Amino acid sequence: MCGIAGMMTRNGAAPDAEALRAMQRALAHRGPDGVGHYRKDDVAMVQTRLAIIDLVTGDQPLYEPQGAALVANGEIYNYIELRSEFPGIELKTASDCELPLHLYRRHGLDFPKHLRGMYAIALHDPASRRLVLSRDPFGIKPLYYLERADGLAFASEPEAFIAAGLIAPALVPEARDELLQLQYTTGRQTALAGVMRVLPGETLVVEQGRVVERRRITEVPNSAPKQQGKETASAIFDEIFLDSIRLHVRSDVPYGMFLSGGIDSSAVLAMMARLNERSLTAFTIGFDAPGAADERAQARALAQSLRARHIELNFGEADFWHLLPQVARAMDDPAADYAALPTYKLGEAARANGIKVILSGEGGDEMFAGYARHRRVVLPWWLGGRQPKRHGAFERIGLLRSDSTSWRVGIERAARDTATPERTALQSVQAADCAEWLPNSLLSKLDRCLMAHGVEGRTPFLDKRVAEFAFGLPDDLKVRRGLGKYLVRRWLGEHVAAARPFARKQGFTVPVGVWIEQQSARLGPLVAKQPAIAEICVPGAVESLFAHASDRRFNAPAWRLLFYAVWHRLHIERRPAGADAFETLV
Repeated sequence: MCGIAGMMTRNGAAPDAEALRAMQRALAHRGPDGVGHYRKDDVAMVQTRLAIIDLVTGDQPLYEPQGAALVANGEIYNYIELRSEFPGIELKTASDCELPLHLYRRHGLDFPKHLRGMYAIALHDPASRRLVLSRDPFGIKPLYYLERADGLAFASEPEAFIAAGLIAPALVPEARDELLQLQYTTGRQTALAGVMRVLPGETLVVEQGRVVERRRITEVPNSAPKQQGKETASAIFDEIFLDSIRLHVRSDVPYGMFLSGGIDSSAVLAMMARLNERSLTAFTIGFDAPGAADERAQARALAQSLRARHIELNFGEADFWHLLPQVARAMDDPAADYAALPTYKLGEAARANGIKVILSGEGGDEMFAGYARHRRVVLPWWLGGRQPKRHGAFERIGLLRSDSTSWRVGIERAARDTATPERTALQSVQAADCAEWLPNSLLSKLDRCLMAHGVEGRTPFLDKRVAEFAFGLPDDLKVRRGLGKYLVRRWLGEHVAAARPFARKQGFTVPVGVWIEQQSARLGPLVAKQPAIAEICVPGAVESLFAHASDRRFNAPAWRLLFYAVWHRLHIERRPAGADAFETLV
C-alpha cells in the first residue's frame, strides 16, 4: 500500500523534476516507510512506500529483464501462487508487486486478468515507448490522471496535481450537485475540473503523453443465478470466504480488523479467528448520543467468544467538530459519508496500536444484498416491491436555488448499463451499486481515512471468487423473510452463535443531525455566508435547515451542506484547516 505518481511528456523531454518532488511530498502520508524514484526518457515516476510485504527487498520501482519498470499501490494477494507460474525466471525480490511485470511481458495488456487483489499500477515499457496505468476491478485503490498540453500526469490522489502546480483547483458544478444529492460523484470526471479517474478495472495505454487505448475488465458476473440448496451454498461459502481471508491476511507486519458487530465484520472476524492461533486485535467504535445506533456490546460479546483482543473507542460531539476539517482535507475526491469521521478515528487508533493492516467488512452488502433497496426489488408490487430510484437529499425541501435533475445522469446511466437480460432485477441493482456507489463512496472513504494514518485497508468480500459465487446465488439465498444477506446470516448461525445473525441490521449511524442542531445558532450563519453556499442556496434557508437538522428529513441535507462548505474552503479556496469546523469556516 503506497502512493504513486508520475508524468509522461508530450514532446519527449524529461519531466519536471520539481513537480515530481512536489507530488511525492503530497503523497508522503500514504507511504511513510520510504521513497523510490524512476526516470527514463519522457517518463518519470515516484512511489512513497508503506511497507507491508517483503520489508527488505520490496522497495520500488521494480524492474524486469527487458527493461520495463513498475510502481504500484496495493496488494497482489495471489502473488505466491503466481510465482510458481514462472519457474524459469529468477525473481529479484519477494515482493507481491514484481509479478505483474512478468505477467505483462507474457500477456501484454491482459496482465490484470491474472491478478487477485487491490491495486493501482503504473508500468513503463521503454521498448514500446508506452506508459500503462491499471486499476483493480472493484476500484478499491484510487488512481487519477490529468491531461495537459504538455503531457499526462497520474497520481493516487488529486491533491498531488494541485501541490505540483499542474492544475489550479476549480469546481465542476455538475459533480457538486451529485455530491450534495447523492453524497458522492459518479463516472470518470471528479469534482475537480480536469482531474479524471481511471475507472475500476480499467487499463489505459499512454503514448507521447496522450491516452491512446482503454481496456476494462470486471469481476461482477453477467449471468443468471445458479440453482442450489442452502446447505450446499453454505458449504461453498465457507470454503470460498475462508480462501479469501487466507489471502487477505498475507502480511509481514501486524494486522487487525474493524468490528462493528454487524453481519459482515462478524463473518470476517470468525474466519480470521479460524486461521490464527494468536489473539487478533479488533477495533470497535460507538456513539454516546440520544438515538445513536451503538453495537459495542454486541461486538464485545463476539470478540470475547472468538478470543480477540477488543479495543473500544467512543466517538463524541467534540470528535465530530475536531475531525471534520481533517477528514474533509483527506477526502480530496469528495464523498460526504459521515461514517468517514469514525473511520478516520479508527485508523488513527489502529496505527497508535502498531497495526498497519486492517481488514473490514466493506462490500458485504453489495455482494450479498444487504440494503433495503435490495429487499424491495424482490418483492411483488402489491407488497411494495419496486425498482430502486435514488432520491436526492435536497429534493422537495426548497433549499437550493436550482431544481435541476441533471445530477441523476450518472446513476441512471449505471442502472441502464447493469440491467442486462441475463441478470435478475436484484443482480442488476447489486451490479449498479458495484459500479458507482461502492468505489466512489465506500471504498474512497476507507482508502483516504486509513491512508491518512499510513494504514492499509483490506476488503475480503471484494474478491473475484467471492463475487462470482455471490452473484451466482439464487435471489432467495440473498433476500429471504425480509432480511438481506440470508446465506451469510445462516452461515454465521451455524458457526458463531454469539453473532446473533438474524437480528435486525442497525447500521453505522453517526448522530450528526443532533450535533448540528445543537450548534445551529452559531453554525447556520457561518455556513450560509460561505460564497460556495450562498451561490447555490436560497437566502435564509441554511439557518432554518440547521435549526431542524435532527429531523429525519433534514439530517442528510444539513450534513452534506456542512461537509461541502468545509471541503470547498480547503480544496477550492485553499484556506488552511482550523482546529475545528468553526475555526475553518471563519
